[in-house]
Formats: sequence, C-alpha cells, structure tokens
Amino acid sequence: RHDGAVAAPTAGLHFTESMLSRFTELGIARGEVTLHVGPGTFLPVSAADTDGHVMHSEWGRLDEDLAQRIRQTKAEGGRVVAVGTTSLRLLESAGLKAYEGNTDIFITPGYKFRVADVLVTNFHLPRSTLFMLVAAFAGLEAMQAAYAHAIRAGYRFYSYGDACLLEAA
Repeated sequence: RHDGAVAAPTAGLHFTESMLSRFTELGIARGEVTLHVGPGTFLPVSAADTDGHVMHSEWGRLDEDLAQRIRQTKAEGGRVVAVGTTSLRLLESAGLKAYEGNTDIFITPGYKFRVADVLVTNFHLPRSTLFMLVAAFAGLEAMQAAYAHAIRAGYRFYSYGDACLLEAA
C-alpha cells in the first residue's frame, strides 16, 4: 500500500478476505504495519559464524495507535500474532512503542522475544537469516522436526509455499 518494498508480504497472502472477516466476527483485532522489505531478506548467511554476518536494513513503521493496542493486548494477557518474519523483526525493533525507521535486528537462537507470541510464516531456506529467526522463535529442534515433516508430506517451501503457525518456545 506504500511504495518502497521490493517483495510482496508473502506470509500475509495466506489470509483471504473471508478469513479476515471471520477474525473480526470472532473479536480478533488486527493491525497493520508498513515495512519496506528489501532484497537482503533473501540473502543467505555467508559468514562461518553468525557474529560475522552483517544484517540488511529495512525501513518500517508501527504507529502509536497500534503500539497502544499491542500494549493493551499484552497487559490483558492476550496474544500478539506476527504475520511474517519481517513483521516480527519490526515488532521486536519497536518493542512496545511506536516506531519509524530502519531496523537491522538479527534474531538468532537465544534471542528473548518481547512482543510476539505466535508467528505465521512460510518455510524458509536453511542457512538463511529467516530460518535462524524461526529457530529462535519456536526452538531449533521443533523447527528441524517441522521441516522434516514438511519435506515428508510434500509441503511447498519458500515465498509462495505453504505456511506454518508457530508458538514462541
């Protein structure tokens, strides 16, 4: 909706208008962020050690109204669902506040998530920053098991493949 991204928000493509309407009927609130996904999102990690990897930067915006609704949801014991790894990176960069700017946060196993409780994402390439992020979120062993199942079951991988629903470890 706002020019600047070089890729579609593919995790969100799994949600039809009918599904979104049903969420509203069920009282499930939702909000939108602006994120200019860059080509670096798809780059593999080439450094032998992740400490040597330079994370790409992407511009994003999370407005005060949404930040307030996220804080309220968390305070009331509700769960925050991030749709897509890049959205999750933006949520974590913002914390529980409004945010506008570039983020180059590199989330790897051991990271302590502050905002999202659930993540909807696609199946990502191994040795990618995206796989490292989902392994940090749901646990490496859980993701290895999920990927083994996905391969056996013939799930589709990458940007326009099948989605998975992950709970924070």
